[in-house]
Amino acid sequence: MSEDAAQPAVTSRHVARGLGTTVLARLGAVVEIVAQPLYVLMFGLAGYGLYAVLWATINLLENIFDMGMTSAMQRTVPQSASDAEAAAALRTAMLWGVGPCLIVAALIAIFAADLAPLLNVAERDRPLVVPAIQLFVWALPLWAFVEIATSAMRARMVFGAEIRLRIVWEQILRLVFAGAFFVGGLGLKGLFIAHLCSLALTAILCVRLLRRYYVFGKLLHGGRGGETARNTFWAGLSILPANIIGRLFGDAPALILNMLLPGAAGAAAAGLFTIARKLSSVVQLVRMTFSHVMAPLAASAERADRRHVADIYGYSTRLVSVIALPLAAVLAAGSTSLLSLFGDQAQSAQAALVILLIARAGEAALGIAAPVLQVVAAFRQQLTASLVGVAAALATGWLVVGHLDPLTGVTLATAIGLVVTAGIPMIQLAVTERLHPFDAQFSGVAVRGIAITIAAGVVALFAARLPDVIALPLIALIAAGSIWLSVRFALPHADRASLGAVGRRLRLI
Repeated sequence: MSEDAAQPAVTSRHVARGLGTTVLARLGAVVEIVAQPLYVLMFGLAGYGLYAVLWATINLLENIFDMGMTSAMQRTVPQSASDAEAAAALRTAMLWGVGPCLIVAALIAIFAADLAPLLNVAERDRPLVVPAIQLFVWALPLWAFVEIATSAMRARMVFGAEIRLRIVWEQILRLVFAGAFFVGGLGLKGLFIAHLCSLALTAILCVRLLRRYYVFGKLLHGGRGGETARNTFWAGLSILPANIIGRLFGDAPALILNMLLPGAAGAAAAGLFTIARKLSSVVQLVRMTFSHVMAPLAASAERADRRHVADIYGYSTRLVSVIALPLAAVLAAGSTSLLSLFGDQAQSAQAALVILLIARAGEAALGIAAPVLQVVAAFRQQLTASLVGVAAALATGWLVVGHLDPLTGVTLATAIGLVVTAGIPMIQLAVTERLHPFDAQFSGVAVRGIAITIAAGVVALFAARLPDVIALPLIALIAAGSIWLSVRFALPHADRASLGAVGRRLRLI
């Protein structure tokens, strides 16, 4: 890497180029969604629920004890003036991100017997809980390492380096291992072992990839301290509360449902919420893709000229809206057919799935503000959205959980919290930084996009009435077609032209 490379202007073409590779990298989430029905089939809903609760706990703990280092690197590495400074940021992130997770994992393994009674599981799975905790808790430091390593690659604006890791090693091999261990008679324990195997292989490959984008000599033998190290540490701490709260919305509901309902019912409810969350994450994938691209690009643009930040902010908001809205509408209309993949018992999660899809669409349209705020605004502004969002979720939960079934009530509270948390950064950017995405083009984009969204949802409703073997592929085709129509006819020509060769091949231009 050149230490004195010139900083080119960041434009919508940079965003589009990053999106192409990042979409491929994030397709691991789609593979994970496809794998979930197979896990339910192999291990049962209650067994899958136990796995979902433990993995949700690992995710939650990782977001607490990684000290915000994954997000911090998106701010400090793109603004580093040399390879030595970038290495200092990575070294700081590994030290403060993985170290605490190792300590926490050891403590949980020691006290597993004391923690096991906190989980509600099926009676047949009760003897497995303590050894499962003692084994699976080591996913915590492994996951922290993988998250920080892949974040370090994105911070170098190498968005496609995660593709093999996220799809082949982390997701497909996990499914292969789980199937092999199931056939070998290991039962539910095999799923936990499969998860650890896939993470361990991913971590090993992360080291190989990091050597391509960071100078390991400077990483291993660089001095301690320094301005970059301090900035990385404090950037992580400033973003940490927002990261924790963001993860709470994803994983805490499964834990809450597991605690609310006794025995197998608690495990099943956690499994049902996880199924709804995984299916709705198809829409979340759109926001996450843009967020991963926007954070480092906005940091680079801010270093050069604030006007470039405004340009890519508006462009990204228009593009994510015309993709997320029709996708969410089609999936919500076809929710019955989608849930049939998980068996008849999964139909009770339909209300939760529709609620989460609507929330994820709103979050996607609003959520591009969050990564921009993280890199251009003062550290103290990161916490406001998270606190207000949690307050909204808690207030909603207090009002509705007693009047609705627990799954629907907890999901509704989560959904409102998600939308509020996504909307506050947009307001903050408009008020404090004079940045907003609503230029003269936006109103026309919104009107055309909403019209296509409504039409696609209606067509999908009729498709969902057909037998599942016909409805499922038809819903997938309607989703793809509605996204194409929305991008082609809702976006202005300049936005479509920025998609380059992909846009021409798809006849979007």
